[in-house]
Amino acid sequence: MLNEYDPFSAYQQTSLDAKLASATSHDMVRMLLDGLLEELDRVTGHMERKQFEAKGVSVNKCLNIVYGLDSMLDLDNGAEVATNLHNLYDYCSRQLVTASVENDPLALTPVVKVIQNIRAGWVNLN
Repeated sequence: MLNEYDPFSAYQQTSLDAKLASATSHDMVRMLLDGLLEELDRVTGHMERKQFEAKGVSVNKCLNIVYGLDSMLDLDNGAEVATNLHNLYDYCSRQLVTASVENDPLALTPVVKVIQNIRAGWVNLN
């Protein structure tokens, strides 16, 4: 949770705001993928420590990022690549929910692998 009186949190938020302001759409997708991977790591830790409330918050963040990535796809003009990414994001969403309901960190492994592969492909575009 962002504490407005915490100078480090304020610095982090200012740094993120500056990055976002100057980011291209390519940079934005990369940052979202990086953020998703970081949050997936947090979800795993929350599951392992049985921190159910924190897990729920983190899973929700992950789902929001996945939905955001999916909403950026141009399914009309993106051809097979956009359709394949849409299907992968849909799979990741469903797998995240399953992992959360079952509180199974191992069920997150395929999600992490899919997102890592998408990120690797995305980075290679530039």
